[in-house]
Amino acid sequence: MLAYPRLRDAGYLPVKEEQLDEAVPDLEPLRVRDLIRVDGCGVDEMCSFVAGLPLPAFAIGPLHLLSSSQDSAEQSLYTPDLSCLAWLDAQPAARSVLYVSLGSLACVDRGVFEEMAWGLAGSGVPFLWVVRPGSVTGTGGGGGEEVPPLPDGFNEEVRNRGKIVTWAPQREVLAHAAIGAFWTHCGWNSILESVCGGVPMLVQPCFADQMVNARYVTREWGVGMEVGEEIERETVAKVVTKVMVGEDGPLMREKARRLQMQASAATSSAMDGLVQYVLSL
Repeated sequence: MLAYPRLRDAGYLPVKEEQLDEAVPDLEPLRVRDLIRVDGCGVDEMCSFVAGLPLPAFAIGPLHLLSSSQDSAEQSLYTPDLSCLAWLDAQPAARSVLYVSLGSLACVDRGVFEEMAWGLAGSGVPFLWVVRPGSVTGTGGGGGEEVPPLPDGFNEEVRNRGKIVTWAPQREVLAHAAIGAFWTHCGWNSILESVCGGVPMLVQPCFADQMVNARYVTREWGVGMEVGEEIERETVAKVVTKVMVGEDGPLMREKARRLQMQASAATSSAMDGLVQYVLSL
């Protein structure tokens, strides 16, 4: 975001269709399509906002590791369905379940929701899917407080292979031995929790910083794969199978494990610079 004025002056902002796949100078691995954009906020407004950001900035690490799981549950926007933990306990194999959650704010339209559903069904992979109220726009979801209905015949197709809840205790889920990967919208909290759980990711960014986060997950850290720019059931089934049981899965899990160790080590000293700065004021 601090690079916005420079990128505007260099002609990369506003974003042009023909530049979407160009690398952004000095911001590798980001492409123009990965730049943070806020709906309803133009380039000049963003530059004005950036000019007012306070400096210096401190990378203080995954602070949620310093709090308990109970603290996390108490701070949740929704009440988690704890039955999903018992369901995970009953799964026969380690790292066999795909966890799917697009967070507390991101929404998809009805067509994307149905392609996600049938892609999961077609993959043959066990899954735990968070379908929260208001997460689907259009018919059935409305973006309101109703839980969107599943496609006709979906439950019969997946039978006991899938567990669907309106909200999950995410930290506990990602720490569970049954979880093999996390299909995520790439919100920063979810990214940190997945990294700290040593869990590789399928990325489906929706807005704001999520495109940046997704690019780092897939290209810089090598701990994730893209679901696809267009969500389509056959493609979904293939990428889910690839990350869960394909040859790339073990490699991503090993990279995720190493990143997990780095995150854990960083937490102990993450606050030092900030503390020293505060004490110097």
